[in-house]
Amino acid sequence: MVRPSQLYLLSYNSVQALGWFVALLRLLPCIVPPSSVHSSYAVAGDLVCLLQASAILETVHAAVGLVHTAPLLAFLQWGGRTHFVLAVVRQIPECQMQVQSSPSVFITIMAWSISEVIRYSHYALTTLKVCPAWLTYLRYTAFIPLYPIGVGPGEMWTMYQALPFVKERDLYSGFFGMFSISYHSFLVAVLAIYPFLWMKLYLHVFKQRKSKLGKVGGAKKQA
Repeated sequence: MVRPSQLYLLSYNSVQALGWFVALLRLLPCIVPPSSVHSSYAVAGDLVCLLQASAILETVHAAVGLVHTAPLLAFLQWGGRTHFVLAVVRQIPECQMQVQSSPSVFITIMAWSISEVIRYSHYALTTLKVCPAWLTYLRYTAFIPLYPIGVGPGEMWTMYQALPFVKERDLYSGFFGMFSISYHSFLVAVLAIYPFLWMKLYLHVFKQRKSKLGKVGGAKKQA
């Protein structure tokens, strides 16, 4: 019998998987003329913002023990992505032509969409204990190229392109003024430490990969 917590996690992960799949379907035509990668945010940006903002629930899941994930790691991943898409890309009007239409935004959203369709599908089926071995392998292998692609030429390059607009508008000056710094300085600091924070998450998933794929391999040998 499925417990209420399992039913909730199944519903949440299924909705997220479906949402990211729709985002992916919206992005794919951007690769084929006459469409362009420059229109990626226009066709999928609102949906991506909604999906990413709602992922704060994953930090709550970890904090209350619904899932076996460190709350800090869950928050770091959510915070980094949400800051990128809501505070930088979405909230700077000038970004519409200079940044939102950048190929780096397409790279980011495409990498996110592929990885999240795989990840949430895996989570949903694992909740029911019917996840096929090939999907587990894909979940813990596809991230190897997708995560660096999404972070380097994707997120970091986009934030770098946004720096002149952030400085010109003195964005979020009311909030950051309380700490005697500018958002521009904060964003520069974020770019400086981003690779190190990301590497912590990346290596964590590698540890998960060794554990999960080792179990799958062991199960196959026993069979």
